[in-house]
Amino acid sequence: QVQLVESGGGLVQTGGSLSLSCSASGNIDSINAMGWFRQAPGKQREFIASISADGLTNYGESVKGRFTASRDNVENTLYLRMTSLKPEDTAVYYCNSGVVDPSGSYHYGDFWGMGTQVTVSS
Repeated sequence: QVQLVESGGGLVQTGGSLSLSCSASGNIDSINAMGWFRQAPGKQREFIASISADGLTNYGESVKGRFTASRDNVENTLYLRMTSLKPEDTAVYYCNSGVVDPSGSYHYGDFWGMGTQVTVSS
């Protein structure tokens, strides 16, 4: 079992920045790649970013160039730095423990955090 806890969400104005964290605990040794997803009301869950065990990142088209994922394997923490935020970035943001295949695509696993709300005002 892996427990994931997101933090750092909040209210920010359009064009602002916000940093999210995801702290992992439990069976840490089983964690390979990690990812960020978001879900807005009435919409499907959307892939945001992933980072492999050795630091290779991949991003969803809607956030490329604005969001940066990173991880601290000593602190067992995943980060998401969000800049140039837009109202359409408003959603609950979740972290996940998964795997990255040889093509670089992220496949989500069974463990999810409870999410943290990000609201971008216009």
